[in-house]
Amino acid sequence: MADAIRVGPTGRPERTLAEQIAEWCWDHLRQPDGPNAGSPWEFTPEQFRFLAWWYAFDPAGRWLYRRGTLRRMKGWGKDPMGAILCAVEAFGPSRVGPDGHGIRQSAAWVQVAAVSRDQTRTTMRLFPGLIPKATRERFAVDVHKEIVHIEGGSSVIEAITSSPLSAEGPRSTFVLRNEIQNWLSSNEGHDMAEVIDGNLAKSRDGAARALSLCNAHVPGLDSIGEREWDAYQAIAQGRSRATGVLYDSLEAPPDTLLDDETSLRRGLTLARGGSVWLDIDRLVAEVWDPRTTPSEARRKYLNQIVAAEDAWAAPHQWDALANPELQLLPGELVALGYDGSKSDDHCALIATRISDGAWFTLGVWDPVAHGGEAPRDLIDAAVRGAFESQDVVAFFSDLAEWESYVDRWADDLGADLCVKASVRHPIAWDMRIRGKEFTVDGAMRMADEIVEAAFHHDGDPRVRQHVHNARRRPNAWGVTFGKEHRESKRKVDALSAGTLSRMARRAYLSLPPNRQRRTRTGRASFA
Repeated sequence: MADAIRVGPTGRPERTLAEQIAEWCWDHLRQPDGPNAGSPWEFTPEQFRFLAWWYAFDPAGRWLYRRGTLRRMKGWGKDPMGAILCAVEAFGPSRVGPDGHGIRQSAAWVQVAAVSRDQTRTTMRLFPGLIPKATRERFAVDVHKEIVHIEGGSSVIEAITSSPLSAEGPRSTFVLRNEIQNWLSSNEGHDMAEVIDGNLAKSRDGAARALSLCNAHVPGLDSIGEREWDAYQAIAQGRSRATGVLYDSLEAPPDTLLDDETSLRRGLTLARGGSVWLDIDRLVAEVWDPRTTPSEARRKYLNQIVAAEDAWAAPHQWDALANPELQLLPGELVALGYDGSKSDDHCALIATRISDGAWFTLGVWDPVAHGGEAPRDLIDAAVRGAFESQDVVAFFSDLAEWESYVDRWADDLGADLCVKASVRHPIAWDMRIRGKEFTVDGAMRMADEIVEAAFHHDGDPRVRQHVHNARRRPNAWGVTFGKEHRESKRKVDALSAGTLSRMARRAYLSLPPNRQRRTRTGRASFA
């Protein structure tokens, strides 16, 4: 069975204020509710790891992360964690002092932001129980329903909702952005996020930050939760030069089955992480409640980003096929697939092993990362390198914008191929005029194989994102896939390349035995 999917840094950073903050919380804050209400606040190991990275700093005393997202299942304790951090930011040791120890932020302006008043209340209502009498007296804390004053208002914690004009202007020192999976353009969530970013950028010392809390988002709604996930993916995959973004998530294993109690209980237990107060029996009942849709159950209780209504494949099904331990050994028989673009879409080269259908990523290239145009020399070298290291028996390459290279590959490499991409060309597979084949023998066969778990892949995160981006595109022959729309930045080219490589493998396997490769000695030899 698969393990939970963890996103975010592991271990401990070299420099952090976490230990000092944890001691301060034990001394000055209390559990706000539950069976341990009133006892000193204590972080779980999972919460402490996140705290350590959120308050990690470099040798110059600057934060490692300028923005962060904490994504967990419903009931994990995101609101108490958020309230704790607001209190720390308002009157605790939340800044790095000259000696590397935590000091208090003077004139702290802390905001709890959401797109509805109800969402801010889930955090604000925790402060009466969180801040005990002794702490209120020591720091002159005055708690109200929607605002907390410290020392007569010299510092403040306030609730704000999605009114971008009213939020404009304050020099916020910390913003807790709650339930960002619900921040949409239609409820002014996008405008609110932009205003918050602008306010934080005004900080003179660069120490003002925003932390977002969320459940798994619904793909395709263009929520701020989805945008934060996409931004993190771009950074993690090297598609952006941005740095300093922390994303921390814990998902149930992708092979978790909702209708299998053993599998569901395991998935819920792994997804809850350190929040052992969550009752698994109750969670199972919530998942099985007829009012809970499968997609809602996976988003809320397993913290999985599930398929959009028009998604070509369910993300958890693709993730269940990942096996990072896969290795492609030199000389193994493979089929290649390539899909390229000159400057707009990505370029991808995928190998499918003949023996078991395993999928290996040989390269995914973003033209933006290479000055706006595809790195043709690098791609050409990757193709030729594949022929040198592996025994390539079939190679299907899309033709658009790569005609000269495809012809050169055919001239230099095509003689050893067992399968021709077309009657006229050993490699060129023009997707513009072969829509029926790509739909029926490519996309539809691939979709079935994913559902049936008929193969495994190397788990490359760039390919994963392309598969998750793919949307169903019905046509005259069935259902293929494509981008959300023509100008979408959510690319699917690696999926196209992989589909071509699997089609090439099937074409090879359909050959009579006497035309299949037996051994490799120099140039191709046949049985």
